Amino acid sequence: MLRSCFLVLLLLLARVGATQSVPATLNATLSGYDYPFAVRVLPLKLEGQQLRMAYMDVQPTSRANGHTVLLLHGKNFFGAYWEETIRALTAAGFRVVVPDQLGFGKSDKPDIHYSFHQLARNTRQLLDTLGVKKAVVVGHSMGGMLATRFALLYPETTEKLVLENPIGLEDYRVGVPFQSVDQAEATERKSTEASIRKYHATYYPRGYPAAHDQWLLPLAAQTKSPDFGQVARANALTFDMIYQQPLCYEFGQVRVPTLLIIGQDDRTVVGKGLIKDPQVLAAMGQYPALGKRVAAQIKGARLVPLAGVGHIPHLEATPQFLAALLAFVKP
Repeated sequence: MLRSCFLVLLLLLARVGATQSVPATLNATLSGYDYPFAVRVLPLKLEGQQLRMAYMDVQPTSRANGHTVLLLHGKNFFGAYWEETIRALTAAGFRVVVPDQLGFGKSDKPDIHYSFHQLARNTRQLLDTLGVKKAVVVGHSMGGMLATRFALLYPETTEKLVLENPIGLEDYRVGVPFQSVDQAEATERKSTEASIRKYHATYYPRGYPAAHDQWLLPLAAQTKSPDFGQVARANALTFDMIYQQPLCYEFGQVRVPTLLIIGQDDRTVVGKGLIKDPQVLAAMGQYPALGKRVAAQIKGARLVPLAGVGHIPHLEATPQFLAALLAFVKP
């Protein structure tokens, strides 16, 4: 454990300041924006459309331990924000697979019916294509919902499950007013760097770190692209997916070893801006209680609460996050 923590700290120190400049304008698939590792593409055919799902497949940088970790990103992000986590895992001997789900990052932004079942199937197809029979599945935010669905659908492929401040620990339909996809898209089309920055600032209870810009600016650059409409539509469709497809009633069915890493100051609620009743708003997004409830529902689950940390522990409290992760996933 101590050795793993020391390794993590060395990795972090080595990477300080290693950021890239972001073009002022980026298209729907972030062409011209480099990921920290080589990006490959998996062809998919869905609803009569030929689509491309981008992913990184990063090999161990130390003696391989024969295990693979699958990292699943959140809704307002893309696979590259796992950079430090990837480096720590590969240094510990893991192969790491990091997809951009359809609708996100460098993957296509089709106008299709989005579902966690379909995204999980796409991800399973990726693992099958890569010859990965079993993986530790790690999901952050929306990726936590997807990771849970993956573990429920494919327990034989899920070696362990790690949920980092997952959304969907409660049913948003109970407290968040409904909006149509068209209404959500109209709101998305109004996005600017300022509005994105204001929202992302809510992830950090102790203040927005300048380093986060490397994950925010690519999203802002897309708003200036002629094809931003594709991004806005995909954002609206995936918002509807989260709203309409709750997983909070199925945690008791998870049958794989599970770790929850929960930043205790997180108060994320999908659709929070739509809630007008202050009492309803105050009752939702209570991650300390939600984390305990879900950990109690999953047999044998371990909960690691991180005091003073918000929605993205792997960026805000990287050493603590990686120490908990490495201790749990070690073979």
